[in-house]
Amino acid sequence: MKKKLIYIADDEVNICNIIKSFLIKEGFEVETFNDGRSIFEAFNIKEPDMVVIDIMMPEIDGYSLCSLIRQKSSVPIIIVSAKDTEPDKIAGLTLGSDDYLTKPFSPMELVARIKSIFRRIEMDKSTSEKSNVIKICDITINADTRQAEFNGKDIGLTGMEFSLLYYLAINKNKAISRSELLDKVWGFESEVETRATDDMVKRIRKKLSDSGSTLKIETVWGFGFKIQDKE
Repeated sequence: MKKKLIYIADDEVNICNIIKSFLIKEGFEVETFNDGRSIFEAFNIKEPDMVVIDIMMPEIDGYSLCSLIRQKSSVPIIIVSAKDTEPDKIAGLTLGSDDYLTKPFSPMELVARIKSIFRRIEMDKSTSEKSNVIKICDITINADTRQAEFNGKDIGLTGMEFSLLYYLAINKNKAISRSELLDKVWGFESEVETRATDDMVKRIRKKLSDSGSTLKIETVWGFGFKIQDKE
């Protein structure tokens, strides 16, 4: 099996080296960068399987880098940052990162999250082989292209938002708890991420209504969410 390639960008060289040695031990191929521009240039030449980026970097900061990558690719992105306030985390997730880890963190936690994102992608692929396209209400969810479309137009979901909508869609008419969503979409559970599910659902709802769709994600109070298929 081909090794997965991970790009890491952090202006602290020793952090890059520590993460790199842990990931190489786990069987990944790793390239490190110390500023936003050099990782973006490398990305344009060869797209990796995942990107791990710090926010505070010279040349191009992590938030801008996340936006630039999202304009051209749905590759998984993990942001690692010393900024640990809720607005910082939400900003990172809104720009399209798949996860947000606050410094200091243990390299093993990062490894666990990287593996859980790759597992989720594999799981989505194996599910998609069974049902490539789901039509629900007026939205077409295509698991091959990882896009949700209204009237043939992509509504612009990030990878993580797509996984969440897709999971609710394949379980339509059934209430899914927040903890099940965290487990199946993020691959882990933790306190702050409960807020992250609610924020992500809010963003998906906005993208659905902005596109003109009438598909609704219902809140099941004190429990989670569900998509009701009217048919």
